[in-house]
This record gives sequence, C-alpha cells and structure tokens, in this order.
Amino acid sequence: MTSIDKLQSRAETEKIAHLLNAEPARLAFLQDLPVDDVRRFREQSVAALFDRAPDMLDRIAAATKLVPAGVAAAISQKALGPRLAAAVAGRLDPERAAHIIEKLPVAFTAESCGHLDPRRIAGIVDRLDENLMVRIAVALAERGDYLTMGRFVGHLRDSALARILPQVDDAIVLRTGFAIDQPQRLGAIIALMGEERLAKVIASAGDGLWPEALAVAGMVTGEQRAHIASLAVAQPPERLDSLVAVTAEQDLWEALLPLVAVLGPDELRSVAVLPSLRDEAALAGIVRAVVHTSLWAEFLPLVDLLPGESRKVVADAAGALSGEELDALAREVSKQDLWELVLPLVELMSDDAKTRIFELPAFQEQAG
Repeated sequence: MTSIDKLQSRAETEKIAHLLNAEPARLAFLQDLPVDDVRRFREQSVAALFDRAPDMLDRIAAATKLVPAGVAAAISQKALGPRLAAAVAGRLDPERAAHIIEKLPVAFTAESCGHLDPRRIAGIVDRLDENLMVRIAVALAERGDYLTMGRFVGHLRDSALARILPQVDDAIVLRTGFAIDQPQRLGAIIALMGEERLAKVIASAGDGLWPEALAVAGMVTGEQRAHIASLAVAQPPERLDSLVAVTAEQDLWEALLPLVAVLGPDELRSVAVLPSLRDEAALAGIVRAVVHTSLWAEFLPLVDLLPGESRKVVADAAGALSGEELDALAREVSKQDLWELVLPLVELMSDDAKTRIFELPAFQEQAG
C-alpha cells in the first residue's frame, strides 16, 4: 500500500466511523486494507443504512407533504430531533426537503447534516438559498465537524465557498480538504483561497496535521502541488523538521518525496540540513520507500545535498539492497540518466557493495 493510499484509507476510515457513530480507533484495522475496498465498504454502509429504512420513515415523509413547510419544520425540530429529521429528509423530494430546511434553525440543521444520506446532499444543496448554505457551513465549522463539511464542500458553488472560507478556522479548512468526498473540486477550492490564506492553512499543518497536508497535496497537481510544497518548506525549521519526523514515524515517504521533487535548489538545501535527516532509521526508511516506488529521480537530488555522514548512511542502505533491488535501481537510474548523482554514492559504499553494483548488467551497459 502506498503512502497516498494509506492516507486515503485513513480518511475513509474516519468517514465510516462518523457514519456508524463509532470511535475511529475501533475501526483502525480498516486502514490496512486497500483504499478502494475501504471506499466500497463505506458506500455499502451508506446503502445498508439508508436504503433499508423502516416504513415508518416513508410514512412520516408522506405526512410532511400534507402540511406547510413551516409546520413540517416545527415537527422535525420538536418531535423528531436531528437524527430522525435527517433520515426523513433523505426520503423527501430534494426541493421539498430544501423548503423545510429553510424554516429550521441553523444550529439544528447543522447537527442534522451529519446524519443525512450522503447521496442526497447534491440535490438538496443545489436548492438551498446561498445565504443559508453559508450560515450552515459556518455552523458546521464552529462545531469542528470537518467530516460532514467534507461531504458537502464539493457540492457548493464557488460564490458560496468564497464567502465561507474566510469564516472558517485554518485547521478546519485543512481537515475538510483531507476528508473531501469530491477531490476533483479541491483545486478550485484552493484557487479560491488566494495566496495569503493558503499559506496560513499550510502553516496550520505544523500543529499536528502534516499527514492531512500531505494528503491534500497528493490530491492536486502541477503548480498547486509545487506551491504547497514551497509553502511547507517556508515554515520555521523546527516545524519543517516535524514534517520529516512525522513522515518517518508514519512511513509516508511516498507522499512526501513527490513534493521534494518539485522544490527549487535553495528550498532543497533547507530540507537537506534538517536534523531529522541525520537519523539513520529515517534515512533507511526513505531508501526502502524509494526502492518500492522507484522514486530515485525525486530522491537523489536531495541526497546530493545531505551532509556527508547522512549520504554515507544512504549509501550503506542502498548497498545492502538485494540483487534484484539493486538491478531495478540501476535500470531506473539508466532510464532516467541519473548516474551522475548515483556514482558519488557508489564511491561511499563498501567494497563488497561496489562489486555487486559493478557486476550489474545495467551498470555494465552504462559503462560500455
């Protein structure tokens, strides 16, 4: 399982726990499963919870059609409560549900949102007054309910998002991006933030949210990914070092290295001198991740800038690879013409490791 898959499985597990009203720790075993399987399980859980609803819900939904929206709203608030009201709303025509929601207190609606059938969200949101939608989103943010926000945010119009974002705490914005159900919308949302706000959101990752930031960076591409990488590197050294430490602790190198690859020379130097990259276990972990993913082109420019003792650790870890792994390394290096970066590492290896390298077919082809 790649680091990105691991992070996505973590997000999916949190969503399932929220859906089932369970403690995430009880479902932690799901994080070790393939992310597509976990996502399908969440979808199946949604279907099991909402498609087999008791007939009573349909009878209540039918009854609400017989009274004005204001009366139906009063019944929802006084007699049903947030959870049951959300279940009934999921059985209504979206337009009717929206009319009732408009008559409810915002706090009640925000609490109900977490219990709404996720498949019904798009139809209802599209029919709600934008001013009301903004107030509901802000109320969800104030509750810290980023998982429910993650369900809704991808369905919101840009005009609503532009009004919501300034009113939401930086950490909640980052957590919502981590939990977003429509990741294809993430690029547009980031664009709406603007330079200054995006910098603040990435800075909030230093307060224990680096995995969430890595997940968000993994869901965008091109200039946005490079910009997020630059904003992360611009953090104070101790915060940037915490990113590397967390990456090593949780084995998220495959999520971090693609960001390292888009850094400029000066930015790369600021990473190379971090204390965490002097740790032998961390460096060995990077080598294992690079072997698994063939991210040598992303890793070697950083190695070239590491302190001498750190480069020696990398060289020893590479020299200890199996013959098959070394051959794969050499072929990848040949394919991407990275020998200029690899040969200084080879010079630091033991004589036995050098011999193994020199005997590789890929190396002999290069030498020839």
